[in-house]
Amino acid sequence: MPAIAAGVVASLVGYASSASVVLAGLLHVGATPADAASGLLGLSVLMGCVGIALSVWLRQPVSAAWSTSGAALLAATARPPGGFATAVEAFAIAGVLAVATGAIPPFARAVACVPSPLGAAMLAGVLLPLCARVAIGVADLPAVVVPTAVTWLMLTRVARTWAVPGAVVAAAVAVAADGVRGPGAGGVSLVPHALVHLPHGRFLAALTLAVPLYLVTMASQNLPGLAVLRINGFDPPVRPLLVATGAASVAAAPFGGHAVNLAALTAALVAGPEAHPDPDRRWIAAMAGGAAFIGLGLAAGAVIAVAGLAPPVVIDAVAGLALLGALGGSLASATADERMRDAAVVTFAVTMSSIRVFGVSAPMWGLAAGVVTAAGTGWRRPARTDENGSAVSALGAPAPLDAVIE
Repeated sequence: MPAIAAGVVASLVGYASSASVVLAGLLHVGATPADAASGLLGLSVLMGCVGIALSVWLRQPVSAAWSTSGAALLAATARPPGGFATAVEAFAIAGVLAVATGAIPPFARAVACVPSPLGAAMLAGVLLPLCARVAIGVADLPAVVVPTAVTWLMLTRVARTWAVPGAVVAAAVAVAADGVRGPGAGGVSLVPHALVHLPHGRFLAALTLAVPLYLVTMASQNLPGLAVLRINGFDPPVRPLLVATGAASVAAAPFGGHAVNLAALTAALVAGPEAHPDPDRRWIAAMAGGAAFIGLGLAAGAVIAVAGLAPPVVIDAVAGLALLGALGGSLASATADERMRDAAVVTFAVTMSSIRVFGVSAPMWGLAAGVVTAAGTGWRRPARTDENGSAVSALGAPAPLDAVIE
């Protein structure tokens, strides 16, 4: 029972902490409220099923989740040509890339050639505009956003895990008390209802969104998720986990789901001693959490209907509060290496510009500009050495992804 309770609580916290980010991301790339409800349903059910299957198979607390950073990317990126249909194609392509990472080691090594500070800078450039919407909300609707932000700040000090769920509750109370109303969620059924989107063939436009979505999901979701498991004494096989979550992403895409990956926050809650004193029993917590996600997915229509009562600026502000910690971590990682600082700043600046040139989105241009800057400033990875200290590769030490896959 303690493990089951821990798993259910972890899923509730994870869902409440990031559902507003996912909702904002899907709506920003052209989803209707009904599309967003379908996406939440598909994501929740598939990540619940994947978490249950992997936990039972491995007898380890493996939790799956949606990509919060990927949703932030969607919320900060200009709507792609073709709208949500193109975004759905991008979701599927990103899932295929994740499967390839787990199934094809040379592909993982190629991806690992991207310096990790540039990936962090790209993520920071994606997150900053969304986090800035907290200030915009304070200016535009202070009666609602100020109490929400104050609640988040107070809970961050005393119970950080509950800061964002508490902010969601505070926002709902403030909206009801102030009497402001959002655009509503017309056409959304409270009964679970999946909508299927067929590809429209805008491959290039989809690819320029899919690659950044894949990169931020790998760097900010899958790698931390693996790290949490290892910190708590578990050593799951990496390739099957990447293949399984990537395949779930491909399956969720036609329903409007953007990405399924390994959980980080939820994993921390179910893999540690708080879930169960016996590590061999903690997989039960992850399994219970997966079942809870499936149940939450069945309530996606109600979530969208309630969210539709709030003005969009409030949804954006709550999403921005949820991502402030991720923004701070990304900025710290991007600028930690002085040799890469110029390239990281260039990546950050171009990414947050929201430009679209030749159909290519700003995150891709930011990453390309960072790579060119790094090459122009003469940066090279430190040489990789064997156990005797001898250099064995001119490419230098592996990036974290390469090391994990190996």
